[in-house]
Amino acid sequence: MAKRIAVGSEDFTALRKADSYYVDKTELLYDLVQNSNNTVTLFTRPCRFGKTLTMSMMESFFDVSRKENQDIFNGLKIMNHPDFCREYMNQYPVIFLSLKDVEGLNFDIAFKKLKAVIADLCKKLEWLGDRKEVNPFDREIFLKMQAKTEDVEEVQNFLKTLMRMMHAVYGKKVILLIDEYDVPLAKAYSNGYYREMLDVIRGIMSVTLKTNDYLKFAVITGCLRIPKESIFTEVNNFASYSVLDEDFAEYFGFSAQEVKEMLQAFGFEGKSDMIRDWYDGYIFGNSEVYCPWDVVNYVSALLKRANALPKNYWENTSGHDAIRAFFDLEGTDISDKFEALLNGENIWESVTDALTYDQAYESEANLWSVLLMTGYVTKARKEAEVFPDAEHRQLALRIPNREIAGIFQTAVVDHFRQTTDTSQIAELMEALWNGDEAKASEILSDLLWHTISYMDYHEDYYHAFLTGIFMGRGGYIVRSNEERDLGRPDIDLRDKKNRRALILEAKKSDRKEDMEKDCEEALRQIRDKEYAKDLEGYRQVLSYGISFYKKTAMVKRNNNE
Repeated sequence: MAKRIAVGSEDFTALRKADSYYVDKTELLYDLVQNSNNTVTLFTRPCRFGKTLTMSMMESFFDVSRKENQDIFNGLKIMNHPDFCREYMNQYPVIFLSLKDVEGLNFDIAFKKLKAVIADLCKKLEWLGDRKEVNPFDREIFLKMQAKTEDVEEVQNFLKTLMRMMHAVYGKKVILLIDEYDVPLAKAYSNGYYREMLDVIRGIMSVTLKTNDYLKFAVITGCLRIPKESIFTEVNNFASYSVLDEDFAEYFGFSAQEVKEMLQAFGFEGKSDMIRDWYDGYIFGNSEVYCPWDVVNYVSALLKRANALPKNYWENTSGHDAIRAFFDLEGTDISDKFEALLNGENIWESVTDALTYDQAYESEANLWSVLLMTGYVTKARKEAEVFPDAEHRQLALRIPNREIAGIFQTAVVDHFRQTTDTSQIAELMEALWNGDEAKASEILSDLLWHTISYMDYHEDYYHAFLTGIFMGRGGYIVRSNEERDLGRPDIDLRDKKNRRALILEAKKSDRKEDMEKDCEEALRQIRDKEYAKDLEGYRQVLSYGISFYKKTAMVKRNNNE
């Protein structure tokens, strides 16, 4: 059995030295150098698919200053290429730069953070400033970068300056690794300074990657491929690989075999079906992969608690703005498409893997492309695509797994809660307090008609629907599925000021003819399990059984109250 698993580890050397489990992706090194002739390679993948760990692995392998780390590659696939290892392993100077922390509410703050990232890199390479081989003018700029006093032009030239200094010391060209290159642009777009940041990043890329005599090759990662003419202008031998491309597809994400081997290593083979339902389903090129972040987190949870259940590990790693943007897009009604996706169906959309951030949210077609590139939807099948023209593809898209379905559901419920007519909710509350079953049934059915349904009308959908109606309404304490002695009601709503309460229990009906019977069953459950037991002191306690059939609701009150 394996010793440990490292959650969130992005440092390859530390992971290997700690003897943590590692899914071997080192064959990428050989494939990248020997089987391609790219001076600049861009890999775009969703967040949490191992980009940073892969870049750290590249740094550990190529960096000439890491010779003491050679043992950490023992037993890995790259060692099956001894000639390649002799030529490249710890033989080249390497610069590894991450831009993931370059953000701010305005350009000045973000630019200061960029200069801080540069200063940190210079501190890591502090010995360069002391080498006699370095040009005095470069040394002067290097000291300014360490002190964060450089100007915009020097920031745009800083990578080339560092590469020239390293070349002077080692007499070899430099391998450049830039991780999360587009994070500063994504944050800039969200906060209104996109053009200013685009100018800075474009300048860095242009100076560093275009006709640079000190560059061996560069590898860059991000979420979106910003078109070459927008940011990589005139960069030669440039190649980009997105989730749509077959080349290198297997190196980001875990294959079914890799997950099987991991579960066997930790003794969790019996969890394979559950992990597949929750975290598999992405198709990159022609390779089906699991999300590594989720698999590692869940296996880690199992090591602590053998009965741990899967959960949404993506939920707190992103704001999910791309999904919410659909609701704000004027002149667009995507409810039917969301409903189809959430019910496990496919939709056909025209997509592109080349987008600027200022274009990404301006049309429905672009938003589907963003969802595809960021992992919220995926190709439905390996062959499910057509090419209407050279720039665009039409793909059959689907939600990849239960985790992402949950994110969609949360976004839908939040949108419903924020946009529901408050006067209609007030009418519903009045009908319930007055015992008006017919009026409450009518209003609930009207609200259902304007929501997005999912999960084949399972009870979970209707419970989320009711929760969305009542949660956050002023003046009420709302408890949903709270544990009681004999069970838990779907909704427990209390008006402490007026000393009154509502108990609501929902059922899904298989046929319209069963709705009244199911209402009675819900009321019987409220009585038998004594859901109103701890409501002593409330002058009015009303219990309702509610049955749902597709987009129709029936409300029945316990007439004995």
